[in-house]
Amino acid sequence: MTNELIQAIQLLKEKKWVDLTHTFGPESPHFSAFNAAKFDTLFSHDQGFFAQSFTFPGQYGTHLDAPIHFVRDTRYLDELGLKELVLPLVVIDQSSEVHKNADFTLEVEHIIEFEKTHGKIEPGSFVALRTDWSKRWPSHEQFENKDANGNSHAPGWSVAALKYLFEERHIKAIGHETFDTDAAVDYQKNGALLAEYYVLAQDTYQVELLTNLDQIPAKGAVIFNIVPKAEKASGFPVRSFAILP
Repeated sequence: MTNELIQAIQLLKEKKWVDLTHTFGPESPHFSAFNAAKFDTLFSHDQGFFAQSFTFPGQYGTHLDAPIHFVRDTRYLDELGLKELVLPLVVIDQSSEVHKNADFTLEVEHIIEFEKTHGKIEPGSFVALRTDWSKRWPSHEQFENKDANGNSHAPGWSVAALKYLFEERHIKAIGHETFDTDAAVDYQKNGALLAEYYVLAQDTYQVELLTNLDQIPAKGAVIFNIVPKAEKASGFPVRSFAILP
């Protein structure tokens, strides 16, 4: 027996699937304010079965931030709808610029240039910023990229670019390869993660520490963000993947 859903699954499985998620563990790069993850064995096969305990912050490894992570009285992780987690994927590639300048910040002009080549970004899209920062994994030192004075240098989004995407293009969510939405220099200048606050204030989510965006076309793929349904969570490690056209 078949129907349109079975046929759709068969079609999808004929396409290329790309894992956008880092494997993480106690030694993985993580936000500096958090302790490293702890993985403990509770029972071994010699005791009849293998079981483990995992201790880590919600924002660890490739993870999804819910609105409540930064904005009071907004939605928790478990309140996100299933259909919000599967979206058309747009990838803005700025990896060559980031290679030249680790402090690169995506501005409106970069989005306009992208659209000249690839067409207007469609409403409801998930827009990912490709910087190839993920290639620094699993080195914590390379991810933080600190100078002699102890200041980090890592790329990010400007608030203006995000406003353009959410208010002019009506996108749904964003993702990136770094720890934070904001470029490190912007955080140091502003003393706050203004870009991250702006995104989550749109009553939507973002995915951080994505990888393998270099395998995704600028347009045409679909992203799936499969995440545990922890009660009243601000975020959680996510299994993000893309299906290519």
